Amino acid sequence: MEGLRNYETLFIIKPDEEEEDREKLIARMEKNITENDGKIVEVDEWGTRELAYEINDYRTGYYTLIEFEGDSEVIDELEYDFRIIDDFLRFLIIKQE
Repeated sequence: MEGLRNYETLFIIKPDEEEEDREKLIARMEKNITENDGKIVEVDEWGTRELAYEINDYRTGYYTLIEFEGDSEVIDELEYDFRIIDDFLRFLIIKQE
């Protein structure tokens, strides 16, 4: 897998999601990475934390960090899902050096 770059994505899921639904959302993001020839390095669920500021009437959110290797296709797929699924409050994808 030549040309893969190291990335990490941090996303916040609405705190009122059921645990089963939250697990499905995280699994969907992992699947997006692996189905687009990416490789997951680590998944770190930080859990429910207070937000720096209120987002859509929420003061807390469920934080998850995924470190992965991938290319632009992986990033495009992740961004697409983050934008269309209402259960995500915020997301950030960063290329690691």
